[in-house]
Amino acid sequence: MDTMRDRFAPVVTRLLDEAPRVAVLLAEVGADRFTEALRRHPDRVVNVGIREQLLVGAASGMALAGLRPVVHTFASFLVERPFEQVKLDLGHQDVGAVLVSAAASFDWPAGGYTHMAPGDVALLDTLDGWTVHVPGHPDEAEALLRHAAAAGDDKVYVRLSLQSNAAGRPVDGQRFLTVREGRAGVVVAVGPMLDNVLAATKGLDVTVLYATTVRPFDADALRRATEAAGTDVVVVEPYLAGTSTGAANDALADLPHRVLGLGVGRAELRRYGQFDEHLAAHGLDAGSLRERISRFTAGGVPVGV
Repeated sequence: MDTMRDRFAPVVTRLLDEAPRVAVLLAEVGADRFTEALRRHPDRVVNVGIREQLLVGAASGMALAGLRPVVHTFASFLVERPFEQVKLDLGHQDVGAVLVSAAASFDWPAGGYTHMAPGDVALLDTLDGWTVHVPGHPDEAEALLRHAAAAGDDKVYVRLSLQSNAAGRPVDGQRFLTVREGRAGVVVAVGPMLDNVLAATKGLDVTVLYATTVRPFDADALRRATEAAGTDVVVVEPYLAGTSTGAANDALADLPHRVLGLGVGRAELRRYGQFDEHLAAHGLDAGSLRERISRFTAGGVPVGV
């Protein structure tokens, strides 16, 4: 199966053909995937080199000129390094772009901490008006990329990762999906965490919601789920633990409730290792999730007991 990033360049190349507003900005990373697009659209495919601040600044200029820029590099170079430009050149000037990242929290452990970005979504949370998509499968990535490109002049972040669920689900760029229903807690699985969450909660009496768009946060879906399942809520995210606990708390502010945020820990893991080893070290493998979810929710009692 192809990866989300494998799907990215062909989809955006087709968007360049279909939509005259779409432009692509790169900072060397992934430039080889756009050779044909550059040949066909030399005025709308730009590689600025290893200059990430310029990457975002140029996207702002293109947006001011009426284009819909799609901006791509690793998450640490797209959100963290040029954060001032994201804040000012896009946010302060109130222009939109589609930021599409790769490498996620630790997709390439051998690259070291410079190529990891577990705090990217939390950092964007300090800014106003961003839509954040976290697909869990290449088919979902394609759907959300198309949704983002067509989203007028909105500011959109699409977070691609190598980790993927076995099957894609119908996503609309807005709502959470109910995957499983229970009576003793709600677990919100974000993007590529769904398969691990489903394995972890097998036989447990909990509702599982699937979130591929986390900003805006679908408060209505969470409230509906708690009507039958109660107000013990676990949010499992593939980035910094606790990133969405505030949003979940806000959704249930008028109700007695508890929220547990599971995700990537703050402590830096200083050994390269492999992706699965990082996942386990942060307690995001199915076995660790089952233990942590069971301890927190009444759903730790298997169905039928």
